[in-house]
Parts: sequence; C-alpha cells; structure tokens
Amino acid sequence: MKISHQIVLGFVLAPLFACSNCGAPALDVADEPSVPPTVMQAVQLGGMDKLHKFGDVYLGGQPSEADLALLKERGVVSVINMRKAGEMSFDQEATLKGLGLASFHLGWNGPDELTDALFDSYRELMNDSPQPMLLHCASGNRVGAIWIAWRVLDQGASVDTAVAEAKMAGMRTPDYEAKACDYVDRMVKN
Repeated sequence: MKISHQIVLGFVLAPLFACSNCGAPALDVADEPSVPPTVMQAVQLGGMDKLHKFGDVYLGGQPSEADLALLKERGVVSVINMRKAGEMSFDQEATLKGLGLASFHLGWNGPDELTDALFDSYRELMNDSPQPMLLHCASGNRVGAIWIAWRVLDQGASVDTAVAEAKMAGMRTPDYEAKACDYVDRMVKN
C-alpha cells in the first residue's frame, strides 16, 4: 500500500508546529495594529518651508498659491490658517475658494494671544475639519504650540512626543511651548 508523501509530511511536521507556540498565548487578530503607528515626516512640496505630514495632517509655514494647488493634488481638502490678515501677501481665502478647498482662518500672533479659548477653538477646528488638512502659520512656529495641545489631549500622545513633533514642525518660541504645556497640564487635571 502506497502512502501519500503529503500525509507522511503532515505526520512528520505536525508535532513541530504543535510545539512551536507551546506556552504562548494565541494572538488575536484584533490585537494586531491594522495600521502602523504614524510618525511625523518631512515632506517636500513646492516652495513650502518646514512642511511635515502626520497622518492626514500637513503642518507648515506659509504656502504660496502654487503650493496650495499642489496640496490639493495631494488630497488636501481643508486649510487652517493661523496668520492674521495683515500678514498675508495674497488673498489666500480667494485662492482656496477657487481651488474648492475648505478654509478656516483664526489668526493669532504672540504668546499673549495664546489663550485657553484659542487652544479650545483650534482643537475643535482640527477635530471637526475634513481631512487631509493643512495647518499653517508663517513658519511653523505657531503651528507647534497648537499641535502640542491637540496631540496630547485629542490624540493621546505624550507631552514629550508632542513637543518633539512641534519643534520638528517649526516651533521655536519657548513661551509657546510653556503656554501649550501649561494648558495641557490644566486640561488633564480637569
């Protein structure tokens, strides 16, 4: 009587596979991350300074009109502008409207204007705005302050991680970091 090679191979290999996980708990598919963790990545696009991407959020300095068109090609559907109207060198609102992009403008500049209400407003904008989105100011400095609050309070990142990402995105003003960390600390305690 001939025994199939597959049956013999099965009998030989079965004990090896049975013992390969001895003592180890079974891995539930639900325990496996469906998407690898997202990290901040530097991105090259047109003439934008310090452009970074984290998931579906781009962070950067002031885009030109051509940069906004390139961002649209990359899938960006909304833009949150932190610059005051007097800082702008072109009518960004008109450009965004022409491109069919959602536009949100809540300008501020300086640590004295970085209030709890402003943090709250930006966090709400970032949570409710369609993504992919661009969050920008002139250089990424102001973006970093808002980023810290959003990443920690709305995304669950550690303060150290959020501060490192904010600095990578362009935050360089110590008062912005201090205000953001103070806001986060108070919100966590409440």
